[in-house]
Amino acid sequence: MLKDLSPQSFFMGCLTAFVGFASSFAVVLQGLKGVGASDYQAASGLMALSVSMGVCAIVLSAWTRLPVSIAWSTPGAALLATAGAVDGGFPAAVGAFLVCGVLIVIAGLFRPLGRAVASIPAPLANAMLSGVILGLCFAPFKAIAFDPLLGLPILVAWAVVLMVKRLYAVPAALAAFVGVMVLGVDLPEGAMAGWSQSLAPPVEFVAPLFTLPALISIALPLFIVTMASQNIPGIAVLKVNHYEPNPGPLFATTGVFSLLSAPFGGHAVNLAAITAAMCAGEDAHPDPARRYWAAIIGGIGYVVLGLLAGAVTAFVSLAPPILIQAVAGLALIGAFSGSAVGAFREPETREAAAVTFLITASGVSFAGISGAFWGLVAGGLMMGLQRVMERRAG
Repeated sequence: MLKDLSPQSFFMGCLTAFVGFASSFAVVLQGLKGVGASDYQAASGLMALSVSMGVCAIVLSAWTRLPVSIAWSTPGAALLATAGAVDGGFPAAVGAFLVCGVLIVIAGLFRPLGRAVASIPAPLANAMLSGVILGLCFAPFKAIAFDPLLGLPILVAWAVVLMVKRLYAVPAALAAFVGVMVLGVDLPEGAMAGWSQSLAPPVEFVAPLFTLPALISIALPLFIVTMASQNIPGIAVLKVNHYEPNPGPLFATTGVFSLLSAPFGGHAVNLAAITAAMCAGEDAHPDPARRYWAAIIGGIGYVVLGLLAGAVTAFVSLAPPILIQAVAGLALIGAFSGSAVGAFREPETREAAAVTFLITASGVSFAGISGAFWGLVAGGLMMGLQRVMERRAG
């Protein structure tokens, strides 16, 4: 196995871990805080997710000898950021995370459930995702309105690097965020001393609480977006690169690691899509049989970064919240544009997709259940009504 390790795979693995962590950790923090986590609980969740997905990537890649890259559910975190706190607070959210993990395991082991998720109309799944993401995508521009001297450098750094190398655009925005933090934000006295004390890995066990509103508002939408926007595309990326994975065991394993991270605040881990393309492509190694080492090295990198989650979260907490929200929003613009195009591409499903998108994006909730679930239900009913009317007209 060690004979397959190469400098090329090592470099790509390190790059995968950095890009995967830096490009979306802000979304994860916003999501966990959105459902009631304290700063320390959010740091614990970030740590648990990063370590879990790192170990999961190492296990799956070594077992299958395929470049199986793992990520946290970025769309799921965006969903949490807009869902809002539920009755029972963060413990209820943790209970929903556990249920989501169980559902992912079942989807991997019980094929009919996996097929049911895959059969959700793509326009509706994309519309729900774009509606979930929309609010955070406003943040970069709200940051400029908040303070142009702080918000504008983040947006400019992202836009300039995007024109040169899309992959590095969000890390560039993160670097600009660090720059404005150091040069433009008045840090409280003793802040850096407190930051140095946060280098110990944050670990907080949260006893789960199971409530029906949390299960419907968080667990079900989180399961759907994780499967439809991460796990299924993750399999597609591997197939595009001429690998033939068995999806069921991969899905089930990510569900197991989601269950392990949930009691410590982690919402869900899943197959990666963007970083999977990095590990599975020719840049990782000319020989496809040796590329799995890129995913293993990336997994090791995630574990190391996860152990530093406390320091990352403590540093971020020193900034005005709108600035880190701006970085999170920039990280989601690509996902928003892709999902919006997918939602409204087909003329015959546009009205149903629009209903799903608008209800989800509105942020309204009924009976304590978030708009993401109701948007998907309403869009499905609209699509069903359209098909009934078409049959009668035919």
